[in-house]
Amino acid sequence: MSSPPPAGPGFDAHHPPERRLLADCVHCGFCLPACPTYVLWGSEPDSPRGRIDLMTGIAEGAIGLSSTAVEHFDNCLGCLACVTACPSGVQYDRLIERTRAQVERNVPRAPADRLFRAALFQLFPHPGRLRALLPLLRFYEMSGLRAVLARRGLIARLPERLQAMESLLPPLPSRMEMPPRRTPPQKMLRLRVGLVAGCVQRVFFGDVNAATARVLAAEGCEVIVPDQGCCGALELHAGRENDAIGRARRLIAAFEGAGVDRVVVNAAGCGAALKDYGELLADDPRWARRAARFSATVRDISELLAELTPIGDYHPLARRVAYHDACHLQHGQGIRQQPRAVLGRVPSLEVVELPEAEICCGSAGIYNLVKPAPARALGDRKAAHVIASGAEALASANPGCLIQLASALARAGHPLPTYHPVQVLDASLRAADLAPAR
Repeated sequence: MSSPPPAGPGFDAHHPPERRLLADCVHCGFCLPACPTYVLWGSEPDSPRGRIDLMTGIAEGAIGLSSTAVEHFDNCLGCLACVTACPSGVQYDRLIERTRAQVERNVPRAPADRLFRAALFQLFPHPGRLRALLPLLRFYEMSGLRAVLARRGLIARLPERLQAMESLLPPLPSRMEMPPRRTPPQKMLRLRVGLVAGCVQRVFFGDVNAATARVLAAEGCEVIVPDQGCCGALELHAGRENDAIGRARRLIAAFEGAGVDRVVVNAAGCGAALKDYGELLADDPRWARRAARFSATVRDISELLAELTPIGDYHPLARRVAYHDACHLQHGQGIRQQPRAVLGRVPSLEVVELPEAEICCGSAGIYNLVKPAPARALGDRKAAHVIASGAEALASANPGCLIQLASALARAGHPLPTYHPVQVLDASLRAADLAPAR
């Protein structure tokens, strides 16, 4: 799609940040202590209100969509902690999403940056390509090559972004585990549920999908896993609007044919995107109503479980587990109490709260790959809180967070097993201990 004609010196006419939304910011400063980049640097342009000032200046023609402005927009993790903190209801989520789409359409990136970002989007939204990489990654890890390269200091000589990619290699599954196409309820049938399989989730965290199906079945749900592709969350949150729209249409169509009452997702970033499909496709007369109807059925796994009176038989699990709030769950979807409530069903489980729970761990989609230095600083900050808590394991509801925090904990010399909360519930329902860390 060609870009619409320019509306001024910076933003084009296709969904620029709305003036009325920009005007909602009263510059009170409540967002500052919640913003990860402001916490790290204390820089006003790298705070939500500072970025809103830049957006306003561009929208009014006072400044252009310059490389300096783009750098401040790129520095934003999109964690949305400012949305939760704001007493004025500023829709920063909508503003940064629209600004990023403007940047992607209108600002040429440096060749190396453009190629790196293109490579990420040619890989991560494609489960088949990720799956094809598994044998190479297994060889790299199991052959000892990784240890040799690290010992000789060769990894440290890589460009910063490639070092980040290497350090964030996710745990490799010993076998591909996925739930069957249909899992029947164990007791009464209460709901027919469709499961979003994800991309990184289905390839590297297939055991989380399998655990999700088992827990839902124990709570009276029939679980259907239709044929499906990527949901487009990474692209949506990075400003690649057209790609996200195409993926949204295909996913909606896949679940429309499944005949389910609810669509369940177990990755926080994906869930936030799915719930935003109505807004994403609002301009499309063929898809707007279908998208809004689909989004209304989407539930995070903890959200759905919290809506259901428990009927599963939960057994004691004497573990001390730190719970990390994924940003797109607590800020993007407003879900904080539900994961804690459903984990509270497990007898003998101690759920440990972490300081600075509102601050991002630095994962943030592709942020820890394109902005590795601040992402690493945030990961180290969060890992220090986990270590100080005395927890023996960590739980979080997003694969990116689990990968980021596992890397940070290992870097701190304090590796801990990491789990999705649904894996904790699954272990309790099966009267089993938590699976060992991979």
